[in-house]
Amino acid sequence: MQNKRFLAMVGVGLVAALAVTASPAQADPSGAPTYRTLAGVGSDTTEGVLNGLSELVTDTAGNKQIASYDAFGSEDIKTKETGCTLKRPAGSGAGVTALVASLDANNGCLDFARSSSNNASSYPGKNLTYIPFAVDAVTYAVRSDSTISRKLTKAQLTTIYNCAGGTAFKPMLPQFGSGTRSFFLKSLGFTDATTFTQTANHTCIGEADATGVALQENNGILLTDPKQIVPYSIAQYLAQTTVVVADVHGKTVLGQLDGIAPTVLNTASTMARDVYNVVPTARLTTEAYASVFVGPTSKVCANANTIKKYGFAPHTSCGDTLLRTP
Repeated sequence: MQNKRFLAMVGVGLVAALAVTASPAQADPSGAPTYRTLAGVGSDTTEGVLNGLSELVTDTAGNKQIASYDAFGSEDIKTKETGCTLKRPAGSGAGVTALVASLDANNGCLDFARSSSNNASSYPGKNLTYIPFAVDAVTYAVRSDSTISRKLTKAQLTTIYNCAGGTAFKPMLPQFGSGTRSFFLKSLGFTDATTFTQTANHTCIGEADATGVALQENNGILLTDPKQIVPYSIAQYLAQTTVVVADVHGKTVLGQLDGIAPTVLNTASTMARDVYNVVPTARLTTEAYASVFVGPTSKVCANANTIKKYGFAPHTSCGDTLLRTP
């Protein structure tokens, strides 16, 4: 269902949407109600747009329904009034895993997960539905003082991430479990794993920032060497540089991948991808899941302008419930 089935965004329209003046969304839910009907965690890439949607999606009484917790922040989060203090999941994989753990425990602590990759095959038998709502594209980023070409192909990136690019490159990857990492490696023909950077031909790849902490995805401030190259979400970059979300692009600039400029999100990109809200399949027809996530007229899908404002293209099959775990 990826790439070809989407409407191409008109560049002028997207730029206009991004030009809307807005303050960065709150990192974690704030204001009333403190605890909301649908608590979600996961993807760094989509946390900003879900935070934005959480301010707009309300029930008939005007109460906000979505609580979206960022991938990075305080060590712990509290998602419901009673109990439900848990370690903050960082990234798509960790978010879906935390959702599964909550469902297995039947504790009601988590209701959905944000995922920037289709990792449904990793959760067989867990009865999850991956509901697409937007389209992103991934490219590579380098520092503005780098001599690395701003025009590369997927084949050249594959060479670089096979550690065959020479000493001019220091390829980097965000933490394992990142949807951007998983999608990027898959696009280059690799299979991600916790030991990926320890295997033959991949030992040159870095996974930590200058302090030794695991590299966060879509955070250009953490790149300190002009030789470093890293995958980056175009939607996140656009949202950061227009200060719709916190601007952490630092000195990074996006490269042109396979001849497609990253100045606006182009869903014809060779690394275009769906992004999802992951929900329990058994609850698709129950409230508030049905009205918030399911179908083209759902509250999430109805806020197309907000989706655009955060750098994404609305999905042409927004709210579709066909993609499920095996």
